[in-house]
Amino acid sequence: MAIPSKALETLQKRRKAAMESGDEAKIKKRHEKGLLTARERLDLLFQEGTFQELGMHMQHRCNFFGMEGKEIPSDGVVVGTGFVDGRQVAAASQDFLAMAGTLGKMHATKIVAGMEIAKKTGIPLVTFKDSGGARIQEAVDALSGYGEVFYQNVILSGVVPQIAVILGPCAGGASYSPALMDFIIMTRQNAQMFITGPQVIKAVSGRECTMDEVGGALMHATVSGNVHFIADDDTQAIEICKKLLSYIPNNNTQDPPHQPYPELDMSEDPEMADIVPEEPKEAMDVTKVIERLVDDGDYLQVHELFAQNLICCFARIQGIIVGILANQSKVKAGCLDIDASDKGARFIRFCNAFNIPLVNLVDVPGFLPGIEQERGGIIRHGAKLLFAYSSATVPKITIILRKAYGGSYLAMCSQELGADVVLAWPTAEIAVMGAEGAINILYRKEMDEAEDKKAKAKELVEEYREKFASPYLAAGRGYITDVIEPGQTRGHVALSLRKLLNKRELRPMKKHGNIPL
Repeated sequence: MAIPSKALETLQKRRKAAMESGDEAKIKKRHEKGLLTARERLDLLFQEGTFQELGMHMQHRCNFFGMEGKEIPSDGVVVGTGFVDGRQVAAASQDFLAMAGTLGKMHATKIVAGMEIAKKTGIPLVTFKDSGGARIQEAVDALSGYGEVFYQNVILSGVVPQIAVILGPCAGGASYSPALMDFIIMTRQNAQMFITGPQVIKAVSGRECTMDEVGGALMHATVSGNVHFIADDDTQAIEICKKLLSYIPNNNTQDPPHQPYPELDMSEDPEMADIVPEEPKEAMDVTKVIERLVDDGDYLQVHELFAQNLICCFARIQGIIVGILANQSKVKAGCLDIDASDKGARFIRFCNAFNIPLVNLVDVPGFLPGIEQERGGIIRHGAKLLFAYSSATVPKITIILRKAYGGSYLAMCSQELGADVVLAWPTAEIAVMGAEGAINILYRKEMDEAEDKKAKAKELVEEYREKFASPYLAAGRGYITDVIEPGQTRGHVALSLRKLLNKRELRPMKKHGNIPL
């Protein structure tokens, strides 16, 4: 029996209506700003011909405030699944050209349906945020819709990776969904994310501010720490999203897409030693260490512009995917502070949830001193780092490059916090405190009696480093696995990773620990 032509015409007409939003002039205007349409974004994300849409014909049920009989193309959001580099991914793309991408009950129901598919099939979720916010005409139904999305964000947390891509407005309650996800990518020019905008702030407090100051990508990437990656336009944002996906597994039951080298390479890299400054007080650019440690010098920094005293990045070491945390002594001397602690703890917990081994490059003189840090809760925030490392059961490898003093030595994943392998360079200093401070306590008498205090201080500093801070002292106590030459680092780490990939570590049964938030 042939399908009646009228039925086919109706189908084609409805599909056309659902897929077309915005006239050519509006679309052209968006393109000139570097903005793509909702469907163009999905086309760029997925391999051609692999996208299957969900709920194309779903529509709102609002029959008041001028909404009677009004049809919104795809109800303002396009949802479905497709393949990214051969791996299935679920996605939802809000359509600003369809009633400003506002969220109503059916709009939210479609997003939740996509999230349910991600949960059932164990695949990552990507959402493109470009919305005017709650659909006012739907009143409490719109709020209910947001609540359902938030709830699913939490249910999916730690089960499948969630990536939010902010490409337009993301205001008010809408901003909480990205905040509940694992990573936020935001465009520099066209996107805004805020709870209350400049007008509301002025009305309530009388203070004037710009949108960039409260909701711009640069502010969120450098000050608030909400945004993990900044992109110049939609195309670059999707490229970042794809690269990020290449480092992470589909879900928490799988390992990352490791591709170990067929043959382990233990060859030495003599140039690694050249990175270390002769003077211990001189800053060392740890990115140069990372570049020589990872494959082809390629890595993806997370929160690159936030808390730059601690670098967090994804990389591959002889084909094995790792999360790297490294103290950057070029910024705040590499001290850990409130923001660095939060940044590191969050990154560790993501890696642990998704079975990504951790490699820690340590060059830390301590926690940042200061009244602002103490009043801001450095104890509570620093404890997050201790908690995250201690609770992580993935392979943990620590390399002490230079300084590792006091509580910060522990906080950068010492053996006592569960590190499986701890390696140290000969330049490592492991002690309760730095040499300069220690000699004032241990050698006060000698300093007071010295005629040339500067020369005596230098002598005592060297004596302290040899007696109290030597890596061989720590190795002799069993706190360090081995002291190695810098050029041997890549080979030793690669070997340790291969041996630890099958690591299994059980913990006491409990709902969850109580991280010091």
